[in-house]
Amino acid sequence: MALTEEEVYKTDLDDDNDAEHDSEDDSPQSAVLRPISARKREQRAIFQDYVTKRAQNITKEEIKQELQNADDEELSIKALMAKHENEQITTPREYQLELFERAKQQNIIAVLDTGSGKTHISVLLLRHVIDQELEGRAAGKPPKISFFLVDSVALVMQQHAVLSCNLNQNVDRIHGAMVPQLWSREKWEGYFAENMVLVCTAEVVCHALAHSFINIEQINLLIFDEAHHAKKEHPYARIIRDHYLPREDKTKLPKIFGMTASPVDVKADDIGGAAMELEHLLQCRIATTSDLSLLQKFVSRPEEKVTEYPALQAPFETPFHQELKTRFGDLNVFRKYFSTSKVTAAELGPWASDFYWTSALADAQASKKRRKIERDFNKTPSETETRELDQQLAKLEEATELVRNHDFGDPTPITVQLSPKVVKLHEWLLQYFSHPSSTARCIVFVERRHTAHLLCEIFTRIGGQYLKSGMLTGTNRGDEISVTFRQQMISLQRFRSGEVNCLFATSIAEEGLDIPACNLVVRFDLYKTMIQYIQSRGRARHRHSQYLHMIEHGNSNHDVLVHNVLQSEKIMRRFCETLPEDRRLEGNDDIDESQLGANIGRTYTEPTTGAKLTYHSSLAVLAHFVSSLPSEGDEPLTPNYVVTAEAGNFICEVILPECSPVQRTIGRPERRKALAKRSAAFDLCIQLRKGKFLNQNLLPIYTKQLPAMRNAQLAMSSKKSSSYEMQSKPKLWELGRGEIPNRLYLTILDVSEGLERPQSPIGLVTRYPLPDIPRFPLFLTSGKITGTVTRTLELPFEVSPETIRNFTTFTHCAWLDIWNKTYEFDPANMSYWIVPLLPSAKGMAPTIADITADKLIDCEAILHVVETDEYIRWMPDMSHESLENRFFVDPWDGGRRWFSSRVVETMRAGDTLPVDAERDSAKARGIECVLDYSNSLWKKSRAKVKHAWDPNQPVLLAEFREVRQDFLGESSKPEKEKLTKAFICPQPLRISRLNPSFVAMCLVLPSIIHRIESYMIALEAFDVLGLKVEAPLALEAMTKDSDNSGEHDEERINFQRGMGNNYERLEFLGDCFLKMATTIPLFARNPTNNEEQFHIKRMIMICNQNLFTSAKKLEVFKFVRSKALSRYGWYPEGLKLLKGKGLKRKAEQDSTHALSDKTVADVCEAAIGASFLQYNVQGVWNPDSWQNAITAVTNLVQNSDHTAKKWSDYYELYSVPEFHHTNATAAQLNMAAQIEQAHCYHFNFPKLLRSAFMHPSRSTQIEKIPSYQRLEFLGDALLDLACVTHLFYNYPTKDPQWLTEHKTAMVSNRFLGAVCVKLGFHHHLVHDYSSIENSITSYVLEATEAEADSNGSPDYWTSIKEAPKCLPDIVESYIGAIFVDSGFNYGEVQRFFDEHIKRYFEDMTIYDTFASNHPITRLHHLLAIDFGCHDHSIMSQTVPPLAEGMTPKIIAGFLVHGQVITDDVGDSGRYAKERASKKALVMLRALAPSQFRRKYGCDCKVADDEETEVEGPDLGTAI
Repeated sequence: MALTEEEVYKTDLDDDNDAEHDSEDDSPQSAVLRPISARKREQRAIFQDYVTKRAQNITKEEIKQELQNADDEELSIKALMAKHENEQITTPREYQLELFERAKQQNIIAVLDTGSGKTHISVLLLRHVIDQELEGRAAGKPPKISFFLVDSVALVMQQHAVLSCNLNQNVDRIHGAMVPQLWSREKWEGYFAENMVLVCTAEVVCHALAHSFINIEQINLLIFDEAHHAKKEHPYARIIRDHYLPREDKTKLPKIFGMTASPVDVKADDIGGAAMELEHLLQCRIATTSDLSLLQKFVSRPEEKVTEYPALQAPFETPFHQELKTRFGDLNVFRKYFSTSKVTAAELGPWASDFYWTSALADAQASKKRRKIERDFNKTPSETETRELDQQLAKLEEATELVRNHDFGDPTPITVQLSPKVVKLHEWLLQYFSHPSSTARCIVFVERRHTAHLLCEIFTRIGGQYLKSGMLTGTNRGDEISVTFRQQMISLQRFRSGEVNCLFATSIAEEGLDIPACNLVVRFDLYKTMIQYIQSRGRARHRHSQYLHMIEHGNSNHDVLVHNVLQSEKIMRRFCETLPEDRRLEGNDDIDESQLGANIGRTYTEPTTGAKLTYHSSLAVLAHFVSSLPSEGDEPLTPNYVVTAEAGNFICEVILPECSPVQRTIGRPERRKALAKRSAAFDLCIQLRKGKFLNQNLLPIYTKQLPAMRNAQLAMSSKKSSSYEMQSKPKLWELGRGEIPNRLYLTILDVSEGLERPQSPIGLVTRYPLPDIPRFPLFLTSGKITGTVTRTLELPFEVSPETIRNFTTFTHCAWLDIWNKTYEFDPANMSYWIVPLLPSAKGMAPTIADITADKLIDCEAILHVVETDEYIRWMPDMSHESLENRFFVDPWDGGRRWFSSRVVETMRAGDTLPVDAERDSAKARGIECVLDYSNSLWKKSRAKVKHAWDPNQPVLLAEFREVRQDFLGESSKPEKEKLTKAFICPQPLRISRLNPSFVAMCLVLPSIIHRIESYMIALEAFDVLGLKVEAPLALEAMTKDSDNSGEHDEERINFQRGMGNNYERLEFLGDCFLKMATTIPLFARNPTNNEEQFHIKRMIMICNQNLFTSAKKLEVFKFVRSKALSRYGWYPEGLKLLKGKGLKRKAEQDSTHALSDKTVADVCEAAIGASFLQYNVQGVWNPDSWQNAITAVTNLVQNSDHTAKKWSDYYELYSVPEFHHTNATAAQLNMAAQIEQAHCYHFNFPKLLRSAFMHPSRSTQIEKIPSYQRLEFLGDALLDLACVTHLFYNYPTKDPQWLTEHKTAMVSNRFLGAVCVKLGFHHHLVHDYSSIENSITSYVLEATEAEADSNGSPDYWTSIKEAPKCLPDIVESYIGAIFVDSGFNYGEVQRFFDEHIKRYFEDMTIYDTFASNHPITRLHHLLAIDFGCHDHSIMSQTVPPLAEGMTPKIIAGFLVHGQVITDDVGDSGRYAKERASKKALVMLRALAPSQFRRKYGCDCKVADDEETEVEGPDLGTAI
């Protein structure tokens, strides 16, 4: 039996997996992957092999440096400790050295205040013992090991990190959490074999000794941290009592060293006996200092204050507590919580009592309670019904939900919501944290974890913007406030870094942990013992710090407690003072000069000048000399005095830093330490004078250099990518979805230059009006470019449910006929509708506001679709005219669509296809004739139905139109060459109900929709940032069109065509504005900061790490456009796909994208650039025009140093210094008049102008005017912006690399030095160095001659040598000065640029060679031109992190003929390549061309330019 046509089609689909085609081309359209040559592949393979080997040799120092740059959140606990506890002990203090000497001779307990460096003494002792141990082992003695014992896991980690940094032998750590590893003799033998020191909790050592894994005679040193714990059954006491004292041969026992801030912790009348008991137990003698002044030089003592708060209420129930108790009071698991809640209400206030329940019933706690209820139920008799258990669990869930949904609001510092105790604390904290420049740190000590948690929550809400709360509590997991040890370490690090400045802590912060010195320590809950008091007070060791005792009014217990601890400490101090002399440090008498007498010691008089050196002055002379030494570190350099006692006298050795030309000397013996120090300083000064390192005036010959900045910790890798959420559709589509609207908005979509066939405008109907959409180009297949025209009518139009259904039916018809997609019919969830428009819509003026949609929508065309069957089938009685100008669809193949032209009377259905006809779309199906071509069935299936086809049906000339979706980028060559002429028969096909001109416009609709959605998402991003920017700039700022956007020195990887401009130019502009915008408030609000401090503060704000952190909080990554038009992604969301390609595709595939952290930061800078460009007018400065950009900076840096929202906010921060207002001298006024002749600006404050020319070598005490350094820092940023805007506006097509390279010329020292000479500024430089004068004279002569010989050429300055740095500095400082003097008027900066700088750079092309001085460019020129070698390249590759939690490193290498000749390792591929290139330049310049060819086997041949393709240089951005 013959099959019907439909049955044959079904059979064909079952037999052929490829029968169903979507309208899209299966080849990816979003990226153009460039082919890699065989040579490039070979080079890459060689380099990868080299990198593998090179990575194995990265040094320990490189690993250590990388660890410092790693993100704390990613580091292991060990790495966290290694990173942040790495202070190296190099300059021990005098009392530390003396205690160390005592500890070498006998067992001692060092009693010193918190922060006085007891651990440093233990390091010195360990070094000594290790040296002895190594000698013993060399002599054949049995090996021994040292133990550093502590009382907690946290201290194990901390002290291990400190010892590892300061000992050159292996140090390991052991604690109770490692229990499975410790119950093995083999494991302990391994510890002994591999280490010289073990840091342990004491309990671990107790167990090891008890099980004889180790014995006491295998230990050479026992160090007890916080030795006062040694009592009763503490592990410290058990180690000595059970394993040390029973040994008869005391010579084999280890040395003991104890450390504590107080030897006892008992009542005042028992101190003497308790101290003796501690000495006896630890077999030690207490040693301390008798004079507190000795320690006060190094450890500041806080001012102690007692503050009273009003008496608290008795514990009470809040209304929320009562509600919970009424409903859930019968749950036994809540009893503790109800009790705590009542107490909290009294101690902290009603708000805290209520908020306490959020932690008590957090998800984790609720789960614990659920398990407890179930356990209790299982213990009850079996007859208990399960229903009771279900009821309790339901109540628990109900209570949890009630707390979760309760609106707690935010508290205010009033006693209605908070207790008087909390309000009093708030008053104190406001004194320290109410100003943006506050650098204070504070610890508030509390007794219980939940108190710390609640106070942290309270002050996060009421503390103000400058108080940043944190919490540090113990790790007890049974508590409702549970933290991990890792969280403790991160909390401490945030406190160290300043990310947190107010820490609410329990007793864990009292002892042992290394916590930064605090300005304020508050005992919110009073101590219980004297040792708690002493240790917590030790945290307030910042200069001028305060220690606050908070007591309740009328509470006698509080009064007695404060009195008792103060009295106990006095008694303890007296006890220490009454110790025998051999147990006290004496001779530490840095006495007043007056006590030494006027004629003490030797003197020296310089014969040439009369300068005199005495014992009195030698200390100051030496300190001045050391401070002037050039140094790269950030720590101040100081002399180190080491005093030792010998034969009743003191001898001092003074040691200078390594960078000193003379490093040490030993003075004469003296009867007092103060004299011994002066003797050594005097002798060393004499040596320095003999070596001519001190001049005739006994001043150092060095000038201090600015320390290297710590930029590494602020840098980010551009190679490391993370997967982030990506918003694929604008939120506008979601508004109102799920409901049938009653009014809609119409947007007309059209093209300005037409398409490749006649088209009519179409309507995009939306629930809400679209934003203004700019024109954008569409690249047609023929190569023609047309522009989109988008107009949204201002007025909405009313619609009925029936109209909505009709719109939906028409839109579904378009999706099916054009794109072969069938969606579920769901009008309520439509994102938008597409409708045909009347001819009157074409060319309609966008200003017509009163036209409504009902006058433009072609309702008849819509009804035609609604009332007609799905497809129109060909019938024999159809006229030829009815077949012409129709859209034909192959219902079985979504990729085959035609526009019919006319009937070809001379052809028949069975005729062979002409040679010039399209046949690719069916070439695999055995086509023989026109009728076969018109059907997409395979040959076998086609034969089954061919008998049913009319052989006399007409043949139509048609245009084959493959549905190409992406018209946003240029079409590829294969697309352009495809044939479109076709011949079809109508019977196998279906005739669409859609008008062909409507269809023609719909063919570009995916591109239009995609770009509109991209604009809308970009605008949403700027809404999130609180900025107003129009769509073109918004999208440009958010567009990343390749995997390595932002890396200007790299070839584009996975370039996405058709995305428009990427963010790179805006990033370049935004980076410059960001630098200027953050510089101004730093200058204004920090009048005492120097240039180095400015630089560090600015880097903290503008670094990629900070921008990334802010962007992550704002979720900027969601809005970045990193993907081109997707074949699936442009379809609307909210509807279920029933048929068509992508049916099984998951939505998640379009909801994420890979971005590097640096990309996210770069987008922030681009957003600032867009905000600036939106309103700025070239050459005309208006402060209001910059308000948007200033807001962008504030919102993105999120730093208290930049809070401005408008330009005037900057000046409001500035206080005019007093020296501005003092009367100017005649010389200063004369100087101002002369400079005004060079640049027509009259200074209101002549002394400010004088400051701009005051060299740092000039003493500020002479004229009471500061040097130009601060003004130079400001002027540098202002000039940068003037130069960048000049380039940006005048060279709109140049990429960021070109802009950066040419900006380098404009701000180079060489150019600015020439400007300085041109303006005559060098005449007015005020300095005290004759060497500067000589350098200036030489440079001025060369610059003047070069200009005279240039015949007016503006680039004459490129031929002269580098200028002395002071000359470009005063140009920048002068710019800063006119800016400040004019009241922060940037217009004056722009005027200076226009009058004195701009004329040199009207034609930037003349500086191409200056820009090409980049090392990679020079290296390429050397090889390609001088050596004729074309087989060379520079490559970089990321290697995995060197250690856990670190960022990957980048190895760059320069290859010549397959050999890596130089390399460099760094965080940035750009700079690593630059450094590797510089190394190669040095190496290759030493070779002649013939030597080069022999050495590297170069056989490159020089070919004609037309035939030779030489790889261009791989440039990095010049900075």
